[in-house]
Amino acid sequence: MLFMPLVIATASQAQQNREVLVAQKATAILPQVIEWRRYLHQHPELSNREYHTAEYIAGYLKKLGLDVQTGVAKTGVVAILHGGLPGPVVALRADMDALPVKERVDVPFKSVVTAEYMGDTVPVMHACGHDSHVAMLMGTAEVLSSMKKDVPGTVKFIFQPAEEGPPGNEEGGAPLMVKEGVMDNPKVDAVFGMHIEADIEAGTFEYKPGAFMASSDWFTINIKGKQSHGSQPWKGVDPIVVGTEIINALQTIVSRQSELTKAPVVITVGKFHSGVRPNIIPEEAVLQGTIRTLDSKMQKETHDRIRTIATSIATAMGATATVSIDTKTLVTYNDPALVKMMVPTLERTAGKENVKEREWVTGSEDFSYYGEKAPAFFIYFGGMPRGADKEKAPAHHTPDFYIDDSHLDVGVKAFCNLVFDYAKVKK
Repeated sequence: MLFMPLVIATASQAQQNREVLVAQKATAILPQVIEWRRYLHQHPELSNREYHTAEYIAGYLKKLGLDVQTGVAKTGVVAILHGGLPGPVVALRADMDALPVKERVDVPFKSVVTAEYMGDTVPVMHACGHDSHVAMLMGTAEVLSSMKKDVPGTVKFIFQPAEEGPPGNEEGGAPLMVKEGVMDNPKVDAVFGMHIEADIEAGTFEYKPGAFMASSDWFTINIKGKQSHGSQPWKGVDPIVVGTEIINALQTIVSRQSELTKAPVVITVGKFHSGVRPNIIPEEAVLQGTIRTLDSKMQKETHDRIRTIATSIATAMGATATVSIDTKTLVTYNDPALVKMMVPTLERTAGKENVKEREWVTGSEDFSYYGEKAPAFFIYFGGMPRGADKEKAPAHHTPDFYIDDSHLDVGVKAFCNLVFDYAKVKK
């Protein structure tokens, strides 16, 4: 017992020394991380088409001496670092794909790339920050590789394609990564991910235990009425009128049927297609939209209510309606025990004042699928210039999206420290 204070002090000093070394290495590599990020920003690729991006990543990881696998989930890259000490298997994930958005931000590394998307030629831009995610994870691989003899267990670096969703009917993204065994061989004990945010100050973290980001479902309602001349509506059944009644009624699911004190629900109809001429009442109409929920039971209830409302209104008005619902992502769920264990790591990395808990997010993330296989912790990381007004920060997925990449080393430090600290708490 007399030696216990000395042992504790020695362990604490060792941790401090290691964190100082991580910080020094992350700071030293920051110019390289920024260079990677800006190169990727200038050369974006769409979902399931990240061929050059994957080659760029894999080439560097191989130079580090990692075990590198390419072609995972079409264009994904997975690299494994075998540490010099016993410990768990920790997965770190970054997404690689860009969006069909034309960049308006006037920066030297602005994207002018075009590509084919669903048969059309479209501009391509990293309008959600995935370029920074890749750069931070490459930097993390660099730092941990240089400390290999001191790394506990195994680190699996996951560079994932198609987070924004594969085109058309293609498979892709995290569901395909999981299907192809990325969370196995070796089996992952915990998985961490970060997403840079344009309205959170650079170098700061935000998180939420439990349900964090919403599930995303896409629905299609096909309405069949009876065609007639526009001057004689009584001879037909107007699917456009039926569709408008359905749209209005769908909002009552949120306002009158969902227990919103439990979790939020969002239903948005984003597409309504019907007809070819102003003077013809068409036979069919198609509604398409998205559902966002933060509770799996409420997700199922919402699906059931949409089907009931659509079919009942159509029947009452002399039409028919069929409903199909396609789940794109699950609820992104942060394992509460894992969050409790690892928040102190973020606080030591960025400073306690730069780490805070936040509310639900109705955006979605396919990182949620990794959480089905192992405890997961998904973290928001700030990319807004310090002192800027968050209300004026351009939104993600827009032409004016912009991030300050001068604090990406903080993300690298956090990833590295999470690997070391998770092994410590799991002993």
